[in-house]
Amino acid sequence: MKYTGKTNEYFEVTEVETHDCTILNTTENGQLLLLWFVSDGNRMTIDGVTYTFDTDQIVCLTEFHKFITHEINGLKLLKFNRPFYCVVNHDSEVGCRGVLYFGSANVPRMQLTEKDASIITTVWEMLCIEMSSTDNLQLEMLQMMLKRILILCTRIYKQQNSLNQINQAQVDIIRQFNFLVEQHFREKHTVGEYADLLYKSPKTLSNVFKKVGSKTPLELIHNRKMIEARRLLHHTDANISDIGYDLGFNDIQAFSRFFKKNEGISPSEFKEKGTKGKIAN
Repeated sequence: MKYTGKTNEYFEVTEVETHDCTILNTTENGQLLLLWFVSDGNRMTIDGVTYTFDTDQIVCLTEFHKFITHEINGLKLLKFNRPFYCVVNHDSEVGCRGVLYFGSANVPRMQLTEKDASIITTVWEMLCIEMSSTDNLQLEMLQMMLKRILILCTRIYKQQNSLNQINQAQVDIIRQFNFLVEQHFREKHTVGEYADLLYKSPKTLSNVFKKVGSKTPLELIHNRKMIEARRLLHHTDANISDIGYDLGFNDIQAFSRFFKKNEGISPSEFKEKGTKGKIAN
């Protein structure tokens, strides 16, 4: 089921099975995805890392994630674009920027409890009913239900990642840091540079992340660079030297050392491995 508005608003609600995975591979500019797996044993490679998703797990992806579907046994999918609902401009409404979307260093995934799944199932059913409406309130109703789902998922993510153990001001620091790294990881490489943008000290940032048992701010910066390195090596024909330069390294040796330290193999080995995987698939 698709909704298309008069000013390019796009919203899609659908169920995906093994024989119909093409919809996952047709993400357009500005689109965000929410995937709710309703069966076990679903496999996807996202930014060069292979994941298995089981029943009642949810993952949120942006247009910037590069993924390959290997096995889909059943999932429910939401796709929407920026004109339909912009999570950046409306962050005060749902609070998912830097958490579900546009975070810096991981694939946001949640495991629903039986209670969580029951609540989201109810909202999803109402959403599907509203998709068949044709009156002038449909857009507002669809946006409201999407916001409800995003708020529920944000709460679940915070609980499962210990963000509910710190105060809101500290949560906002983490979200803002994640979002800034997503924007500037190519040209800003130190914790101090992001601390300046947040008007905080590097020690304050480190202490906040330590409270939730998270990786350090520097590790998150490095992780984001690694995500981009894997994307470019696996999904483009760019040479290794150009990829390193794009990520802020002055020479290929420095990039190769950084990549091997974090991945365990060299960029050339990773690229060759990815090429063989594409041929096999």
